[in-house]
Amino acid sequence: MQPQILPSRAALVDRIALQFEYGQNLIVLLGTSGLGKSYLLETFITDKYNDFNKAFVQVTAQMTDIQLMSELLEQSFNAPLIDHSLSLSENFYQLLQQQACGPCLWVLDNARHLSEELQVELELLAKNSPSTLYIMLAAQSKLAFAAAINIHLEPLNQSESKQLMRWYFSDLPYDEDPVYQAFIAAAQGNPNLLLSWQATEHIADVVVKDKVSWRLHLLILMLIILFLIIGLLYKSDMTQWWQQYYQQAEPEVLTTAISVKQIQQPLAIASDNSENSVIAAPPNLPASTVELQTPHNDVPAIMQSLTAKQTTPSSKNTPSVEPKILAAQPHSNISAQVESKILTGNAWYLQQPDTNTVIQLLAITQQQVSAEFINQHKLQKVAHTYQTKRNNKTWWVVTVGSFTDMNAAKLAMSALPAEVKINKPFYKKISKIKQEIVLVDQ
Repeated sequence: MQPQILPSRAALVDRIALQFEYGQNLIVLLGTSGLGKSYLLETFITDKYNDFNKAFVQVTAQMTDIQLMSELLEQSFNAPLIDHSLSLSENFYQLLQQQACGPCLWVLDNARHLSEELQVELELLAKNSPSTLYIMLAAQSKLAFAAAINIHLEPLNQSESKQLMRWYFSDLPYDEDPVYQAFIAAAQGNPNLLLSWQATEHIADVVVKDKVSWRLHLLILMLIILFLIIGLLYKSDMTQWWQQYYQQAEPEVLTTAISVKQIQQPLAIASDNSENSVIAAPPNLPASTVELQTPHNDVPAIMQSLTAKQTTPSSKNTPSVEPKILAAQPHSNISAQVESKILTGNAWYLQQPDTNTVIQLLAITQQQVSAEFINQHKLQKVAHTYQTKRNNKTWWVVTVGSFTDMNAAKLAMSALPAEVKINKPFYKKISKIKQEIVLVDQ
């Protein structure tokens, strides 16, 4: 049994005890199902009248009058001898003469299952009992008692409803959450309905089904393996081809190669005979090499240009390449930072931590209205918009901020303009937004 009791219920327990002390021996507690009548009876019989002989009976539709009479008398007297041919009041008077039981408190739950005869017997005992006998019953509707006091059990107010839920649930959402507020309003102060809260029902459990057949995955894997084999074979063939090509080309290069010493020797002769079509070769130069030196291969001119380049200072003609090297540096880190700053829409929310909190300002089915809202209130630098689906309609939701703690979120909420607060903004977790974003892809 719960060790805590709400203030309104504690006050009602004291009120019932006060009615008994004023001389009213029969009290009926009325209330609809789920309001906590059984718990109130258990609290009353536990906390009040500790020096009384107490009897608590849960009446059911299958229980007979004899069984109910036996339950009450056995809990009130010590090993009583009950005569089933006598009524409840007659057995009570007879047992009272045999042994003194002292003051008694009888509490009956689900009294709507009582027969008319038992109701008459209980009312008779409450009026004419020679010893103190308090009888308390609980029912959903009024019973056929003429002299009983009917006390109605009222539903819980909103504050006590939230207090009751906080006793049982440790991970309740914020009070401003619209789903939580709607649940509290729909429960209408009924403790039974309030304790049926299921946090998992208010979180989208998105399960992405594998729409691609395993056969397609197997086919793709086989194609990848086939392409790899073809690539390896092609690479092997090309390697062999290049090796053969270089082996065939090497002798031709050697027969036509000219050393630097052989070229520098005829420089003086070539300067005097520059008008001739064929350059004179040194004595040790092969004839095949002389035939290749046509006017198109002006070797002295080439050597002169090479010499000129070597003698020219590199500091005057060669530009500095350091800026080019700096420009060629990788910018992966910078580009990643820039990309994170320019993310918009759903992509921006997916990059935020799940534990952060934003303030939802507007949810509308027209994207143009959300853009006009942002422009009207000059929220371009702080507002973000994501897209989701609700009731087969596309919604655009405008939020501001991404706060790591609720204190910062509350400060931002208080700083919003009055025109924006008209829409009743509230807090929302990034994890909840990510679940709503997933619905767009389904």
